[in-house]
Amino acid sequence: MELRYWLERGVEDFRAWTQSYADYAAHPAMAVEEGACAAAFEELTARLRGSYPFFHPCYAGQMLKPPHPVAVAGYLAAMLVNSNNHALDGGPATSAMEEEVVDRLAAMFGFEEHLGHLTSSGTQANLEALFVARESHPGKGVAVGVEGHYTHTRMCHLLGVQVHMVAADDRGRMDTAALERVLSTGTVGTVVATTGTTALGAVDPLHRIVPLARRHGARVHVDAAYGGFFALLADDEPPGALVTREAWQAIAHCDSVVIDPHKHGLQPYGCGAVIFRDPDIARFYRHDSPYTYFTSDRPHLGEISLECSRSGASAAALWLTLELLPLSRKGLGGVLAAGRRAALRWAGLIEESPHLELYQPPELDIVTYYPSCTPAALSRIGATSNDVMRRGMNAEEDPVFLSTARIGAADFTARHSDVIVDTGHAHILRSVLMKPESELYLERLHPRVEGLAKDSTRTPLEEWAHEYGIPRSPAG
Repeated sequence: MELRYWLERGVEDFRAWTQSYADYAAHPAMAVEEGACAAAFEELTARLRGSYPFFHPCYAGQMLKPPHPVAVAGYLAAMLVNSNNHALDGGPATSAMEEEVVDRLAAMFGFEEHLGHLTSSGTQANLEALFVARESHPGKGVAVGVEGHYTHTRMCHLLGVQVHMVAADDRGRMDTAALERVLSTGTVGTVVATTGTTALGAVDPLHRIVPLARRHGARVHVDAAYGGFFALLADDEPPGALVTREAWQAIAHCDSVVIDPHKHGLQPYGCGAVIFRDPDIARFYRHDSPYTYFTSDRPHLGEISLECSRSGASAAALWLTLELLPLSRKGLGGVLAAGRRAALRWAGLIEESPHLELYQPPELDIVTYYPSCTPAALSRIGATSNDVMRRGMNAEEDPVFLSTARIGAADFTARHSDVIVDTGHAHILRSVLMKPESELYLERLHPRVEGLAKDSTRTPLEEWAHEYGIPRSPAG
Protein backbone atom coordinates (compact mmCIF):
# COMPACT_ATOMS: atom_id res chain seq x y z
CA MET A 1 0.00 0.00 0.00
CA GLU A 2 1.09 3.58 -0.64
CA LEU A 3 1.24 5.10 2.85
CA ARG A 4 1.34 8.69 1.62
CA TYR A 5 -1.98 8.25 -0.21
CA TRP A 6 -3.79 6.92 2.83
CA LEU A 7 -2.34 9.57 5.14
CA GLU A 8 -3.54 12.26 2.76
CA ARG A 9 -6.88 10.45 2.46
CA GLY A 10 -7.26 10.49 6.25
CA VAL A 11 -6.56 14.22 6.41
CA GLU A 12 -8.97 14.96 3.54
CA ASP A 13 -11.76 12.83 5.00
CA PHE A 14 -11.32 14.56 8.36
CA ARG A 15 -11.45 17.96 6.68
CA ALA A 16 -14.62 16.99 4.81
CA TRP A 17 -16.25 15.93 8.07
CA THR A 18 -15.35 19.17 9.82
CA GLN A 19 -16.86 21.16 6.97
CA SER A 20 -20.23 19.55 7.62
CA TYR A 21 -20.48 21.79 10.70
CA ALA A 22 -20.93 25.55 10.79
CA ASP A 23 -17.95 27.75 9.99
CA TYR A 24 -16.01 29.15 12.92
CA ALA A 25 -13.07 31.46 13.29
CA ALA A 26 -9.65 30.08 14.08
CA HIS A 27 -8.10 31.72 17.13
CA PRO A 28 -4.85 33.61 16.45
CA ALA A 29 -3.25 32.08 19.55
CA MET A 30 -3.04 28.77 17.66
CA ALA A 31 -1.15 30.21 14.68
CA VAL A 32 2.46 29.23 13.93
CA GLU A 33 4.72 30.93 11.41
CA GLU A 34 5.39 28.77 8.34
CA GLY A 35 9.12 29.44 8.25
CA ALA A 36 9.55 28.62 11.92
CA CYS A 37 7.49 25.47 11.47
CA ALA A 38 9.67 24.39 8.54
CA ALA A 39 12.86 24.94 10.54
CA ALA A 40 11.56 23.10 13.61
CA PHE A 41 10.24 20.23 11.53
CA GLU A 42 13.56 19.91 9.73
CA GLU A 43 15.33 19.67 13.07
CA LEU A 44 12.80 17.11 14.28
CA THR A 45 13.30 14.80 11.31
CA ALA A 46 17.07 15.21 11.54
CA ARG A 47 17.03 14.24 15.20
CA LEU A 48 14.82 11.22 14.48
CA ARG A 49 17.62 9.91 12.26
CA GLY A 50 19.53 9.33 15.48
CA SER A 51 17.27 6.34 16.11
CA TYR A 52 18.29 2.77 15.35
CA PRO A 53 16.91 1.36 12.06
CA PHE A 54 14.04 -0.62 13.57
CA PHE A 55 12.46 -0.84 10.10
CA HIS A 56 15.35 -2.80 8.61
CA PRO A 57 16.14 -6.51 9.06
CA CYS A 58 19.74 -5.54 9.87
CA TYR A 59 18.21 -4.51 13.19
CA ALA A 60 18.04 -7.89 14.95
CA GLY A 61 18.19 -6.67 18.51
CA GLN A 62 15.35 -5.81 20.86
CA MET A 63 11.58 -6.32 20.51
CA LEU A 64 11.21 -3.34 18.21
CA LYS A 65 9.81 -2.92 14.73
CA PRO A 66 7.73 -0.31 12.92
CA PRO A 67 3.94 -0.48 12.87
CA HIS A 68 2.24 -1.67 9.73
CA PRO A 69 1.39 1.20 7.32
CA VAL A 70 -2.28 0.27 7.72
CA ALA A 71 -2.00 0.90 11.47
CA VAL A 72 -0.23 4.23 10.87
CA ALA A 73 -2.98 5.37 8.50
CA GLY A 74 -5.71 4.26 10.89
CA TYR A 75 -4.01 5.91 13.84
CA LEU A 76 -3.61 9.23 12.03
CA ALA A 77 -7.21 9.24 10.80
CA ALA A 78 -8.49 8.71 14.35
CA MET A 79 -5.85 10.91 15.99
CA LEU A 80 -7.20 13.92 14.10
CA VAL A 81 -10.53 13.33 15.87
CA ASN A 82 -8.55 12.82 19.12
CA SER A 83 -11.18 10.70 20.82
CA ASN A 84 -10.79 9.51 24.41
CA ASN A 85 -11.98 5.96 25.02
CA HIS A 86 -12.44 6.46 28.73
CA ALA A 87 -16.13 7.14 28.15
CA LEU A 88 -18.61 7.03 25.30
CA ASP A 89 -18.90 10.76 25.90
CA GLY A 90 -15.35 11.17 24.59
CA GLY A 91 -15.09 8.38 22.01
CA PRO A 92 -18.36 6.84 20.81
CA ALA A 93 -16.96 5.60 17.48
CA THR A 94 -13.57 4.39 18.68
CA SER A 95 -15.03 2.82 21.86
CA ALA A 96 -17.14 0.57 19.64
CA MET A 97 -14.00 -0.34 17.67
CA GLU A 98 -12.21 -1.14 20.92
CA GLU A 99 -14.97 -3.47 22.02
CA GLU A 100 -14.82 -5.24 18.66
CA VAL A 101 -11.05 -5.80 18.70
CA VAL A 102 -11.13 -6.99 22.32
CA ASP A 103 -13.84 -9.48 21.34
CA ARG A 104 -11.55 -10.79 18.59
CA LEU A 105 -8.58 -11.10 20.93
CA ALA A 106 -10.71 -12.93 23.49
CA ALA A 107 -11.95 -15.34 20.82
CA MET A 108 -8.35 -16.01 19.76
CA PHE A 109 -7.65 -17.19 23.31
CA GLY A 110 -10.85 -19.26 23.53
CA PHE A 111 -12.71 -17.04 26.01
CA GLU A 112 -16.45 -17.48 25.47
CA GLU A 113 -17.40 -14.82 28.02
CA HIS A 114 -15.02 -12.05 28.88
CA LEU A 115 -14.44 -8.54 30.07
CA GLY A 116 -11.50 -6.51 28.84
CA HIS A 117 -10.12 -3.40 27.24
CA LEU A 118 -7.06 -1.92 25.59
CA THR A 119 -4.37 -0.27 27.70
CA SER A 120 -1.46 2.06 27.11
CA SER A 121 1.06 -0.74 27.73
CA GLY A 122 1.59 -4.31 28.85
CA THR A 123 2.80 -2.99 32.19
CA GLN A 124 -0.52 -1.23 32.76
CA ALA A 125 -2.38 -4.34 31.61
CA ASN A 126 -0.47 -6.54 34.06
CA LEU A 127 -1.08 -4.02 36.84
CA GLU A 128 -4.83 -4.34 36.29
CA ALA A 129 -4.66 -8.14 36.23
CA LEU A 130 -2.68 -8.17 39.49
CA PHE A 131 -5.08 -5.64 41.02
CA VAL A 132 -7.99 -7.99 40.29
CA ALA A 133 -5.91 -10.90 41.62
CA ARG A 134 -5.37 -9.04 44.90
CA GLU A 135 -9.05 -8.18 45.22
CA SER A 136 -10.07 -11.77 44.40
CA HIS A 137 -7.73 -13.31 46.98
CA PRO A 138 -7.09 -10.65 49.62
CA GLY A 139 -4.07 -11.38 51.80
CA LYS A 140 -2.67 -13.95 49.38
CA GLY A 141 0.57 -13.60 47.43
CA VAL A 142 1.51 -13.98 43.78
CA ALA A 143 3.83 -16.66 42.36
CA VAL A 144 6.00 -15.46 39.49
CA GLY A 145 8.66 -17.34 37.52
CA VAL A 146 12.21 -16.05 37.82
CA GLU A 147 12.28 -15.56 34.04
CA GLY A 148 9.01 -13.61 34.12
CA HIS A 149 9.03 -9.91 33.34
CA TYR A 150 10.28 -7.62 36.09
CA THR A 151 7.07 -5.62 35.87
CA HIS A 152 5.27 -8.21 38.01
CA THR A 153 7.45 -7.68 41.07
CA ARG A 154 7.25 -3.91 40.58
CA MET A 155 3.47 -3.92 40.30
CA CYS A 156 3.08 -6.28 43.27
CA HIS A 157 5.23 -3.90 45.31
CA LEU A 158 2.95 -1.08 44.23
CA LEU A 159 -0.13 -3.10 45.22
CA GLY A 160 1.34 -4.29 48.51
CA VAL A 161 1.23 -7.95 47.47
CA GLN A 162 3.88 -10.49 48.46
CA VAL A 163 5.80 -12.07 45.59
CA HIS A 164 6.95 -15.71 45.60
CA MET A 165 9.64 -16.37 43.00
CA VAL A 166 9.49 -19.76 41.28
CA ALA A 167 12.61 -21.40 39.84
CA ALA A 168 13.01 -22.11 36.14
CA ASP A 169 14.03 -25.30 34.37
CA ASP A 170 17.00 -25.62 32.01
CA ARG A 171 15.07 -23.93 29.19
CA GLY A 172 13.95 -20.89 31.16
CA ARG A 173 10.39 -22.13 31.74
CA MET A 174 8.62 -22.16 35.09
CA ASP A 175 9.52 -25.36 36.97
CA THR A 176 6.25 -27.01 37.97
CA ALA A 177 7.84 -28.98 40.82
CA ALA A 178 9.13 -25.73 42.28
CA LEU A 179 5.70 -24.15 41.74
CA GLU A 180 4.01 -26.99 43.63
CA ARG A 181 6.30 -26.43 46.59
CA VAL A 182 5.37 -22.74 46.64
CA LEU A 183 1.65 -23.46 46.25
CA SER A 184 1.73 -26.03 49.06
CA THR A 185 2.46 -23.22 51.55
CA GLY A 186 -1.11 -21.99 51.12
CA THR A 187 0.06 -18.39 50.81
CA VAL A 188 -0.40 -17.98 47.04
CA GLY A 189 -3.61 -16.72 45.51
CA THR A 190 -2.44 -16.21 41.91
CA VAL A 191 0.14 -17.78 39.61
CA VAL A 192 1.58 -15.63 36.82
CA ALA A 193 2.65 -17.73 33.85
CA THR A 194 4.45 -16.37 30.79
CA THR A 195 4.03 -17.43 27.18
CA GLY A 196 7.11 -15.85 25.68
CA THR A 197 9.63 -14.53 28.20
CA THR A 198 11.32 -11.35 27.09
CA ALA A 199 14.89 -12.59 27.51
CA LEU A 200 14.70 -16.07 25.99
CA GLY A 201 11.24 -16.36 24.44
CA ALA A 202 10.53 -19.33 26.72
CA VAL A 203 6.95 -20.60 27.05
CA ASP A 204 5.83 -21.73 30.50
CA PRO A 205 4.04 -25.13 30.52
CA LEU A 206 0.64 -23.58 31.08
CA HIS A 207 -1.19 -26.85 30.43
CA ARG A 208 0.50 -28.25 33.56
CA ILE A 209 0.40 -25.04 35.58
CA VAL A 210 -3.38 -24.56 35.34
CA PRO A 211 -4.47 -27.88 36.92
CA LEU A 212 -1.76 -27.53 39.56
CA ALA A 213 -2.95 -24.06 40.53
CA ARG A 214 -6.59 -25.17 40.61
CA ARG A 215 -5.77 -27.97 43.03
CA HIS A 216 -4.47 -25.32 45.40
CA GLY A 217 -7.34 -22.87 44.82
CA ALA A 218 -5.18 -20.32 42.99
CA ARG A 219 -6.00 -18.10 40.04
CA VAL A 220 -3.86 -18.15 36.89
CA HIS A 221 -2.87 -15.00 35.04
CA VAL A 222 -1.05 -15.29 31.71
CA ASP A 223 1.47 -12.69 30.65
CA ALA A 224 1.23 -13.20 26.90
CA ALA A 225 2.40 -9.66 26.15
CA TYR A 226 5.07 -10.94 23.79
CA GLY A 227 4.01 -14.41 22.76
CA GLY A 228 0.22 -14.22 22.76
CA PHE A 229 -0.28 -13.89 19.03
CA PHE A 230 1.58 -17.18 18.48
CA ALA A 231 -1.73 -18.77 19.43
CA LEU A 232 -2.55 -18.28 15.74
CA LEU A 233 0.12 -20.84 14.85
CA ALA A 234 -0.66 -23.34 17.58
CA ASP A 235 -3.34 -25.29 15.76
CA ASP A 236 -1.30 -28.10 14.20
CA GLU A 237 -0.02 -31.22 15.86
CA PRO A 238 3.70 -32.06 15.64
CA PRO A 239 5.60 -33.03 13.63
CA GLY A 240 5.75 -29.98 11.42
CA ALA A 241 4.03 -27.56 13.79
CA LEU A 242 5.79 -24.22 14.11
CA VAL A 243 4.44 -23.88 17.65
CA THR A 244 3.16 -26.70 19.87
CA ARG A 245 -0.40 -26.07 20.93
CA GLU A 246 -0.77 -27.15 24.57
CA ALA A 247 0.25 -23.94 26.33
CA TRP A 248 -1.90 -21.72 24.14
CA GLN A 249 -4.95 -23.96 24.39
CA ALA A 250 -4.66 -23.79 28.18
CA ILE A 251 -5.14 -19.99 28.13
CA ALA A 252 -8.87 -20.61 27.62
CA HIS A 253 -8.98 -22.05 31.17
CA CYS A 254 -7.08 -19.19 32.83
CA ASP A 255 -8.54 -16.23 34.66
CA SER A 256 -6.87 -13.39 32.79
CA VAL A 257 -4.47 -12.74 29.96
CA VAL A 258 -2.42 -9.77 28.79
CA ILE A 259 -1.28 -9.20 25.22
CA ASP A 260 0.58 -6.34 23.51
CA PRO A 261 -0.63 -5.53 19.99
CA HIS A 262 2.24 -3.04 19.79
CA LYS A 263 4.58 -6.02 19.57
CA HIS A 264 3.40 -8.75 17.18
CA GLY A 265 0.09 -7.03 16.46
CA LEU A 266 1.83 -4.51 14.16
CA GLN A 267 0.62 -1.50 16.16
CA PRO A 268 2.36 1.71 17.19
CA TYR A 269 3.15 2.26 20.85
CA GLY A 270 1.29 2.10 23.10
CA CYS A 271 -1.32 -0.55 22.69
CA GLY A 272 -1.70 -3.31 25.26
CA ALA A 273 -4.76 -5.27 26.34
CA VAL A 274 -6.03 -7.10 29.41
CA ILE A 275 -8.86 -9.64 29.19
CA PHE A 276 -10.65 -11.43 32.04
CA ARG A 277 -12.59 -14.66 31.58
CA ASP A 278 -15.18 -13.75 34.24
CA PRO A 279 -17.17 -10.58 33.40
CA ASP A 280 -18.20 -10.32 37.05
CA ILE A 281 -14.78 -8.90 37.97
CA ALA A 282 -16.26 -5.55 36.88
CA ARG A 283 -17.32 -5.19 40.52
CA PHE A 284 -13.71 -4.44 41.48
CA TYR A 285 -13.63 -1.44 39.15
CA ARG A 286 -16.91 0.09 40.27
CA HIS A 287 -16.71 3.83 40.88
CA ASP A 288 -18.71 7.00 40.35
CA SER A 289 -17.97 10.08 38.27
CA PRO A 290 -20.53 12.93 38.40
CA TYR A 291 -19.42 14.51 35.12
CA THR A 292 -18.97 11.54 32.76
CA TYR A 293 -20.88 8.47 31.62
CA PHE A 294 -24.00 10.48 30.79
CA THR A 295 -24.53 9.99 27.05
CA SER A 296 -25.40 6.29 27.10
CA ASP A 297 -26.73 3.56 29.37
CA ARG A 298 -24.22 1.14 27.82
CA PRO A 299 -21.18 0.31 29.94
CA HIS A 300 -18.34 2.74 29.37
CA LEU A 301 -14.79 1.40 29.04
CA GLY A 302 -13.63 3.68 31.85
CA GLU A 303 -15.93 1.76 34.18
CA ILE A 304 -13.79 -1.37 33.73
CA SER A 305 -10.36 0.27 33.62
CA LEU A 306 -7.90 1.74 36.11
CA GLU A 307 -6.76 4.21 33.45
CA CYS A 308 -8.86 7.23 32.66
CA SER A 309 -7.87 9.00 29.44
CA ARG A 310 -6.88 6.52 26.72
CA SER A 311 -6.27 7.06 23.03
CA GLY A 312 -9.15 6.10 20.77
CA ALA A 313 -6.65 6.19 17.92
CA SER A 314 -5.05 3.00 19.24
CA ALA A 315 -8.37 1.18 18.95
CA ALA A 316 -8.97 2.52 15.44
CA ALA A 317 -5.50 1.50 14.28
CA LEU A 318 -5.89 -2.04 15.62
CA TRP A 319 -9.42 -2.32 14.21
CA LEU A 320 -8.27 -1.34 10.71
CA THR A 321 -5.28 -3.69 10.89
CA LEU A 322 -7.41 -6.68 11.90
CA GLU A 323 -9.87 -5.92 9.11
CA LEU A 324 -7.05 -6.44 6.62
CA LEU A 325 -4.85 -8.92 8.50
CA PRO A 326 -7.34 -10.92 10.57
CA LEU A 327 -6.52 -13.09 13.56
CA SER A 328 -6.05 -16.25 11.53
CA ARG A 329 -3.18 -18.46 10.45
CA LYS A 330 -3.21 -16.94 6.97
CA GLY A 331 -3.75 -13.38 8.19
CA LEU A 332 -1.62 -12.04 11.02
CA GLY A 333 -0.41 -15.58 11.64
CA GLY A 334 1.51 -15.45 8.37
CA VAL A 335 3.58 -12.56 9.72
CA LEU A 336 4.51 -14.48 12.86
CA ALA A 337 5.21 -17.67 10.93
CA ALA A 338 7.93 -15.94 8.92
CA GLY A 339 9.77 -14.85 12.08
CA ARG A 340 9.40 -18.29 13.62
CA ARG A 341 10.79 -19.99 10.51
CA ALA A 342 13.69 -17.54 10.49
CA ALA A 343 14.50 -18.34 14.14
CA LEU A 344 14.48 -22.08 13.49
CA ARG A 345 16.61 -21.70 10.38
CA TRP A 346 19.14 -19.44 12.12
CA ALA A 347 19.39 -21.79 15.09
CA GLY A 348 20.32 -24.54 12.64
CA LEU A 349 22.95 -22.39 10.97
CA ILE A 350 24.43 -21.45 14.35
CA GLU A 351 24.69 -25.08 15.36
CA GLU A 352 26.71 -25.75 12.19
CA SER A 353 28.95 -22.71 12.64
CA PRO A 354 32.54 -22.97 13.93
CA HIS A 355 32.31 -19.39 15.25
CA LEU A 356 28.95 -19.33 17.06
CA GLU A 357 27.28 -21.46 19.73
CA LEU A 358 23.53 -21.76 20.29
CA TYR A 359 22.62 -20.94 23.89
CA GLN A 360 19.31 -22.79 23.73
CA PRO A 361 16.84 -23.76 20.98
CA PRO A 362 14.28 -21.02 20.28
CA GLU A 363 10.65 -21.64 21.23
CA LEU A 364 9.33 -18.57 19.43
CA ASP A 365 11.30 -16.06 17.35
CA ILE A 366 14.02 -15.08 19.84
CA VAL A 367 17.44 -16.60 19.13
CA THR A 368 20.11 -16.68 21.86
CA TYR A 369 23.73 -17.47 21.02
CA TYR A 370 27.34 -16.50 21.72
CA PRO A 371 30.76 -16.53 20.05
CA SER A 372 32.81 -19.73 20.22
CA CYS A 373 35.70 -18.91 22.53
CA THR A 374 38.93 -20.61 23.52
CA PRO A 375 39.05 -21.00 26.43
CA ALA A 376 35.27 -21.27 26.85
CA ALA A 377 35.20 -19.16 30.01
CA LEU A 378 32.21 -17.09 31.03
CA SER A 379 34.29 -13.91 31.25
CA ARG A 380 35.59 -14.35 27.70
CA ILE A 381 32.17 -15.29 26.34
CA GLY A 382 30.69 -12.14 27.89
CA ALA A 383 33.47 -9.88 26.63
CA THR A 384 33.33 -11.22 23.08
CA SER A 385 29.52 -11.06 22.98
CA ASN A 386 29.63 -7.40 23.91
CA ASP A 387 32.42 -6.83 21.40
CA VAL A 388 30.34 -8.40 18.62
CA MET A 389 27.42 -6.15 19.48
CA ARG A 390 29.56 -3.00 19.52
CA ARG A 391 31.45 -3.85 16.34
CA GLY A 392 28.23 -4.60 14.51
CA MET A 393 26.35 -1.44 15.43
CA ASN A 394 29.35 0.86 14.94
CA ALA A 395 30.41 -0.50 11.55
CA GLU A 396 30.51 2.21 8.89
CA GLU A 397 29.61 -0.31 6.21
CA ASP A 398 26.98 -3.02 6.54
CA PRO A 399 26.09 -2.41 10.21
CA VAL A 400 24.10 -4.99 12.13
CA PHE A 401 22.26 -4.32 15.37
CA LEU A 402 22.11 -7.06 18.00
CA SER A 403 21.31 -7.09 21.71
CA THR A 404 22.64 -8.99 24.72
CA ALA A 405 21.16 -10.77 27.71
CA ARG A 406 22.85 -11.34 31.09
CA ILE A 407 22.89 -15.01 32.09
CA GLY A 408 23.80 -16.29 35.54
CA ALA A 409 26.55 -18.89 35.85
CA ALA A 410 24.21 -21.59 37.15
CA ASP A 411 21.78 -21.09 34.27
CA PHE A 412 24.63 -21.12 31.76
CA THR A 413 26.17 -24.34 33.05
CA ALA A 414 22.75 -26.01 33.16
CA ARG A 415 22.80 -25.76 29.38
CA HIS A 416 26.55 -25.90 28.69
CA SER A 417 28.33 -27.85 31.40
CA ASP A 418 31.74 -27.55 29.71
CA VAL A 419 32.14 -23.79 30.18
CA ILE A 420 34.67 -22.47 32.67
CA VAL A 421 32.98 -20.56 35.48
CA ASP A 422 35.32 -17.68 36.31
CA THR A 423 32.62 -15.06 37.00
CA GLY A 424 29.07 -14.93 38.31
CA HIS A 425 27.43 -14.21 34.98
CA ALA A 426 28.05 -13.66 31.29
CA HIS A 427 26.43 -11.73 28.49
CA ILE A 428 25.26 -13.62 25.44
CA LEU A 429 23.87 -12.34 22.14
CA ARG A 430 20.13 -12.16 21.66
CA SER A 431 18.22 -11.49 18.44
CA VAL A 432 14.48 -10.94 18.13
CA LEU A 433 13.38 -11.90 14.61
CA MET A 434 9.89 -10.39 14.86
CA LYS A 435 10.03 -8.68 11.46
CA PRO A 436 8.93 -11.09 8.72
CA GLU A 437 11.64 -9.61 6.48
CA SER A 438 14.16 -11.38 8.73
CA GLU A 439 13.32 -14.62 6.95
CA LEU A 440 14.45 -13.19 3.62
CA TYR A 441 17.46 -11.38 5.11
CA LEU A 442 18.87 -14.33 7.03
CA GLU A 443 21.26 -15.37 4.26
CA ARG A 444 22.96 -11.99 4.72
CA LEU A 445 22.54 -11.64 8.48
CA HIS A 446 24.11 -14.96 9.50
CA PRO A 447 27.46 -14.62 7.69
CA ARG A 448 27.70 -11.02 8.88
CA VAL A 449 27.27 -12.02 12.54
CA GLU A 450 29.49 -15.06 12.06
CA GLY A 451 32.23 -12.82 10.69
CA LEU A 452 31.94 -10.45 13.63
CA ALA A 453 32.22 -13.40 16.02
CA LYS A 454 35.28 -14.69 14.20
CA ASP A 455 36.95 -11.28 14.42
CA SER A 456 36.07 -10.80 18.08
CA THR A 457 37.61 -14.10 19.16
CA ARG A 458 41.04 -13.41 17.62
CA THR A 459 44.00 -13.28 19.95
CA PRO A 460 45.84 -9.92 20.12
CA LEU A 461 48.56 -11.31 17.82
CA GLU A 462 45.99 -12.55 15.33
CA GLU A 463 44.24 -9.19 15.45
CA TRP A 464 47.51 -7.39 14.71
CA ALA A 465 48.30 -9.74 11.83
CA HIS A 466 44.78 -9.30 10.42
CA GLU A 467 45.05 -5.51 10.60
CA TYR A 468 48.29 -5.51 8.60
CA GLY A 469 47.26 -8.24 6.18
CA ILE A 470 49.82 -10.80 7.39
CA PRO A 471 48.66 -14.38 6.72
CA ARG A 472 48.86 -16.94 9.47
CA SER A 473 51.55 -19.60 9.12
CA PRO A 474 50.47 -23.23 8.68
CA ALA A 475 51.52 -23.83 12.27
CA GLY A 476 49.25 -21.00 13.44
